Amino acid sequence: MRSPYIAGPIYDAVMFIGAPLLALGLGVAISGTPLADDAVELWGREGTITSFFIGSFIMAHLGLVFVRSHLNRRIFARHPLRFVMVPVVLLLLLCASDWLLATAVVLTVWWDVVHSSLQTFGLGRIYDARRGNAPEAGRRLDLGLNLLLYVGPILAGATLLDHLAAFAAFERVGAVAVREIPIFAEAHQAAWAPALLIGGALYLLFYALAYARLHRRGYRVSPQKVALLGFTGACSIYTWGFNSFGEAFFIMNFFHAWQYFGLVWWSERDNLRARLGLSGARWGGAAALAAMVAVAGSYGVWAELVDSREQRVALCVTLVVSLMHFWYDGFIWSVRRREV
Repeated sequence: MRSPYIAGPIYDAVMFIGAPLLALGLGVAISGTPLADDAVELWGREGTITSFFIGSFIMAHLGLVFVRSHLNRRIFARHPLRFVMVPVVLLLLLCASDWLLATAVVLTVWWDVVHSSLQTFGLGRIYDARRGNAPEAGRRLDLGLNLLLYVGPILAGATLLDHLAAFAAFERVGAVAVREIPIFAEAHQAAWAPALLIGGALYLLFYALAYARLHRRGYRVSPQKVALLGFTGACSIYTWGFNSFGEAFFIMNFFHAWQYFGLVWWSERDNLRARLGLSGARWGGAAALAAMVAVAGSYGVWAELVDSREQRVALCVTLVVSLMHFWYDGFIWSVRRREV
């Protein structure tokens, strides 16, 4: 009988299903401590220990996509132009145009919001597939739910203005009207928040009734998917919506990146061992894992500490890596295309 888990009960509990609770616990633990409050300076950059860590961790997971897209020969052979030409062309365009650069800064922030919800969506679809359900069964329902659980608390909650801060990038090109968007959002958030709350409650009811109908038609409920969505939704609403401990960005980004490291290692561990010539080595798995973490971590630390305000090329490189990560993930982990 096919296992209902992606990798196994313990691995899934730690790396996927329980990741939101793990991140929430860490966020609560560091809140109000010197790790989160005391300023330090690294390479001329000021921050806190936790801000440098989470920034590096985020950037590391963004770069990790290339393990799947470029080092997996089967995946790379299907989309060579997307993996070679598009990043190069995009990098040149961002280096040449201030307007495109400002647009990319804002797009990166908000695509990241949507992308993060889609990662949970994708994991849930894998759990559905493990239960033997058809790829299209409940797909749109899950897509709507994940967008609601992740984007809704941002739009109606305490961290909206932090997400809108990226619009300051348009000041360089003199786009005053675009820069007014955060002011407009702050002025009208109180009006649309109740509508989002009521609409969200109605969608949850519709979602439950729709899945009850699917279940009567033969859909097999995945407890793993239910737990994943429940933990993620509760964490997102509590964290993005209220930010009670002031660590919303740490919590939400930690579990997202943590899950991604777990997903890439589960998927690519054998391929990495083969590419590194470690297939027959006794400690090949540990060495491949260490290499993956070291390379991704090195990029993450560099991307976090480089002064992208003064080094345009560095900023363009980090934006290209981010945008390619969001785009590539849309098709290199597709259940419908049997990529997982």
